[in-house]
Amino acid sequence: MRRRVDSDVEAAFLGDPAARSVDEILVCYPGAIACLHHRLAHALYELGAPIVARLISEIANERTGIDIHPGATIGEGFFVDHGTGVVIGETAIVGRRVRIYQHVTLGARSALGAGIAAMRARYARHPIVGDDVVIYAGATILGRVTIGDRATIGGNVWLLSDVPADGVVVQPEARLLDGRAGLALRESLIQLVRE
Repeated sequence: MRRRVDSDVEAAFLGDPAARSVDEILVCYPGAIACLHHRLAHALYELGAPIVARLISEIANERTGIDIHPGATIGEGFFVDHGTGVVIGETAIVGRRVRIYQHVTLGARSALGAGIAAMRARYARHPIVGDDVVIYAGATILGRVTIGDRATIGGNVWLLSDVPADGVVVQPEARLLDGRAGLALRESLIQLVRE
């Protein structure tokens, strides 16, 4: 566990040019604090103490705004940059040297109308993220999809299918509308708000 925590702190130090010291990371970085709590919670979860594990993860969530289920499996060198709003589900598997940013969700797809027993089943329902993957802010990855090694997932992407190794997934680039088109769009949005 100590080796994994050290690797997470090192990943934060290497991944953030603003980091000045290991102490700063351990005390001030929400991602490092959440990872530290997760390493302990996951060990307890694996030892058969799920309630205590959940309590530890909830303490981290309350302090950092990062919600990592203690059942999630996370490899060494994990770095959550900024972190607020990150959610990682129970059956997620995250590889080594993965970096994610704020408001990323590694969640499950739920079937509408599923019974309580089906919803509580512990089947593999969250993403698998390979090694050396970067997932930018606001990305939502749902279901048992696989993100291949060294892939990059762009910001605000909604992803429901596999991504191959070295793949890059992005939204269409934002575009600037000329004066008339921009004005027409603005008027349409104002009308929608009024309705």
